[in-house]
Amino acid sequence: MKHLFPIVLLALGMMTSCGGNNSDKLSTELVNNPKSAEQPSGKEAVITFDKTEHEFGRILQGEVVTYSFHFTNTGNAPLLITNVNTSCGCTVGDFPREPIKPGQDGFIKATYDSKGHHGFQSRALTVLANTNPSATTLRFKADVMTPDEF
Repeated sequence: MKHLFPIVLLALGMMTSCGGNNSDKLSTELVNNPKSAEQPSGKEAVITFDKTEHEFGRILQGEVVTYSFHFTNTGNAPLLITNVNTSCGCTVGDFPREPIKPGQDGFIKATYDSKGHHGFQSRALTVLANTNPSATTLRFKADVMTPDEF
């Protein structure tokens, strides 16, 4: 009987610490909303692209094409690009890893490999940064033709 008391006490402790009380959990809003991480001074990075869509036109199947999306940090805080996600494995997005100071510019380089594709193609790159909103979508289009069609 004296061995039962510590077991019951341990079980009660586990139930109260792992119970359904979610009041101590952080909201995902902290992760998804860059405003929640805003600096007290009100400074904010703003990414402004010259254009967010590019048309390659007709390209030969198997061709690898590249386009650089030009942007400027028009905000008043350093711009930090954390990632560029692509809509498929045929596309690679390259981006600056260092902070972009206010007034400075840079490029997001999109490389598309048309091998195995045919017809109209539309691909997206999602730029994740310390901006509001935190995601910006870039898009390019191409009409992939076989040698017979070209």
